[in-house]
Amino acid sequence: MSSSAKSLTTQCCIVGGGPAGMMLGFLLARSGVKTIVVEKHNDFLRDFRGDTIHPSTLELMHELGILKAFLQQPHQRIAKAYVLINGQLFQGPDFSKLATHAKFIAMIPQWDFLNFIAQQAQQYPEFYLHMGAEATELIEENNTVKGVIVQTQQGKVRIFADLVVGADGRSSIVRSLSKMAILDYQSPIDVLWFRLNKPNTELPETLARIRNGHFMVTINRGAYYQTALLISKGQFDAIKTKGLTAFKDTLCHIEPTFTDVIQAIDSWEQVKLLSVQINRLQRWYRDGLLCIGDAAHAMSPIGGVGINLAIQDAVAAANILTEKLRGGHCHSDDLAKVQARREWPAKMTQRLQVMAHKRFFSDTENNQPLAVS
Repeated sequence: MSSSAKSLTTQCCIVGGGPAGMMLGFLLARSGVKTIVVEKHNDFLRDFRGDTIHPSTLELMHELGILKAFLQQPHQRIAKAYVLINGQLFQGPDFSKLATHAKFIAMIPQWDFLNFIAQQAQQYPEFYLHMGAEATELIEENNTVKGVIVQTQQGKVRIFADLVVGADGRSSIVRSLSKMAILDYQSPIDVLWFRLNKPNTELPETLARIRNGHFMVTINRGAYYQTALLISKGQFDAIKTKGLTAFKDTLCHIEPTFTDVIQAIDSWEQVKLLSVQINRLQRWYRDGLLCIGDAAHAMSPIGGVGINLAIQDAVAAANILTEKLRGGHCHSDDLAKVQARREWPAKMTQRLQVMAHKRFFSDTENNQPLAVS
C-alpha cells in the first residue's frame, strides 16, 4: 500500500467493519491481498448487532485454525435451544448431535467477535483497519468504480482500489451511492432493544419468550440480557404515547419472573428502535464494486442468521476473488460468480423469514399479536 497525505492505494477497499467486512479483510490479507477496511465508527460497540455464532460459522473458524483462540473469549454456549410459550418450556433445535467440532451456538457480543477478527487480521502486513472513516463518495471513471472517498477527523481521504466492497450493512451508503436496484419485502415488524439485569431466580437458557402473541427474545450477555421485543411495524410512537408503565406491564406479562428487573427501565432513552428490513439487491455488483452481507441482502433478526450469512458471503468472495485480486485483474464476471454462489441461500432465507412474519407476526382482524397493550 502506497500513501500520500490525502490518498491511499490498495488492491481491495472494504467499506464497513461488520462481520462480512472484517472476515473478508482477514481472509484476503491472510492470502496476500493488500486490503483496507474502513469503518465509520471509532469502535465496534453497537448493541443492535447479532450475537449468535452458529455451528457452521464455528466450523469455518476451525478450518481457519482460529476456533480454539476464539472460544477463549468470554461467551455462552447453547447446545439446545428452548422457547417459553405461555409459560410452557419447549425444546427447539438440538445442536449437540451435529457433526461439527463445536456442537453449539456461541453467544458472544458482536463487538468482541469483531475485535477478535481484527486482531487476527492485524497479524498480516497486508491488512489495514481505518476506524472513524465514513464513506461519502465513490470514485468513478467510465462507469467503473475506482475507489472511495472517506471522511475522517483529519479530513477527506481518497482510497483507490482495484475492487471496492460494500459491507456496510442494511443502511449501506455504498449501496445507495451505487444506485443498484433493490427488491424490497415489506416487513410487518420492528424491534425494540433494551437491557434487563438478570433476576435472582435461576432460569433455563431460553432464547424466546412468547405469551398471548407477544414475542420477546433474551440474549444472554453474562451480567445481563440484551432483550428484543417484536412490535408491529411503525408502532413505536403509539407505544410511547401509552406510557412507559404500560410498556413495562406488557413485559411483565410476557415474563412475570422478570418483574423486578423490568422496573429498572425508567426512561425511553433505554429503549432503542431497530427498523426491520428484508431486501436484497437484484444485482450485487457493477464494474469495480461488489456488495455482500446486509448491504446485498438485509435480513430480519428472526433466527439470528444475518451474521452467519454475511460471513459465508465473505468466505465465498475470498475464495473466488483472491487470485484475481493478486493478479490485478478482477472483472465483473468474477464478481458475478460471488452472487451466483451466494444468492440462493440469501433468497431462501428471506423467503422463510417472510413466511414466518406472515404466519406469526402479521396483524389480523381479531388478533394483533405484536400490539403492546
